[in-house]
Amino acid sequence: MRRFEGGKVGIDHGDVVLFSDFEDDGQMWRGEGPRQSRAAVQFSNAYATPPHVQVSMSMWDISNNTNIRADVQAEEITETGFTIVFRTWSDTQVARVRVAWTSFGELPSDDGWELY
Repeated sequence: MRRFEGGKVGIDHGDVVLFSDFEDDGQMWRGEGPRQSRAAVQFSNAYATPPHVQVSMSMWDISNNTNIRADVQAEEITETGFTIVFRTWSDTQVARVRVAWTSFGELPSDDGWELY
């Protein structure tokens, strides 16, 4: 469990379309083997410390001709943003993916100051 000091907690959220590879026969749609797509996300305001970030697929369009294999994660989380990473492998054909995200964490204190 994470305990927030100072009493101010911020929540931010959004949706990101990672790719739409069926339109141009991109690597997620026609490729094979390990593949990934990454997207950088910036928070609306900076947190005091790196927040907790949760991601989930809010839309996916996947071929039913192959097994469905997918992994989505938040990586490189900082006070100002993070990277969404979608991965698939083997012969899975992914046409489109949209990822929803929510972050929550401690906000900087208005009267806070730092000692050097």
